[in-house]
Amino acid sequence: MGSFSIWHWMIVLVIVLLVFGTKKLRNIGGDLGGAVKNFKDAMAEEKNKPTELPRQGETHGTTIEGEVKEKQQS
Repeated sequence: MGSFSIWHWMIVLVIVLLVFGTKKLRNIGGDLGGAVKNFKDAMAEEKNKPTELPRQGETHGTTIEGEVKEKQQS
């Protein structure tokens, strides 16, 4: 009762094929492969990104838009 034999796995495989069908399993495999490929591409792109952060006080042209509703006196 400890581990499954090869016959147990063959029966499970046959049941899965009967329930889902080969076409649906093929589509799932293709979708999973595409997801893994996209994940690897994103990881490679992230690795090639520069990691240098701007120094304190440097904004590199960042504009913050907003509206002052109430001005406080200090």
